[in-house]
Amino acid sequence: MSLKVFDLYCDQGHVFEGWFGAANNYETQQEQGLISCPVCASRVIGKKLSAPRLNVSHLRNPSVEPAAQASSQNAVAPGAAMPAPASVEKLQAAVYRHMRELVSKTENVGPQFSQVARSMHEGDTPARPIRGTATEDERQELVEEGIAVMPIPDFLDDDRLQ
Repeated sequence: MSLKVFDLYCDQGHVFEGWFGAANNYETQQEQGLISCPVCASRVIGKKLSAPRLNVSHLRNPSVEPAAQASSQNAVAPGAAMPAPASVEKLQAAVYRHMRELVSKTENVGPQFSQVARSMHEGDTPARPIRGTATEDERQELVEEGIAVMPIPDFLDDDRLQ
């Protein structure tokens, strides 16, 4: 099966890849609200224009003049190899494992997240790494008060599996 890979972006400016079984799967999943940003969980997603797959085997041909190769600032070095898909998958899995480990070392304060974060910020409660749930309005209020918060995608929180 040949996968279709698209560069996607959310309304917060995060860019990520979407892998689909067919070109029209993106549109179908988008219409059903099944696509979300892995960074902020936004469901306002767009598809970036992407270059078609290019045959660059001529870049390995020594008869190509160096000046022609250097004419672009974003040139591919002759003979450069892209990482194998298996290597990319292993790297991505390692990054996700590390991120899950970091999230697991935080205290889940649940729906009291805003109150606990504010209490820590004001010095009423000892500072510690926390996570929990908050509405968009609550998150925005915290940011306006100078309290750094960021959404955690569900797939990084192993508590959801229990």
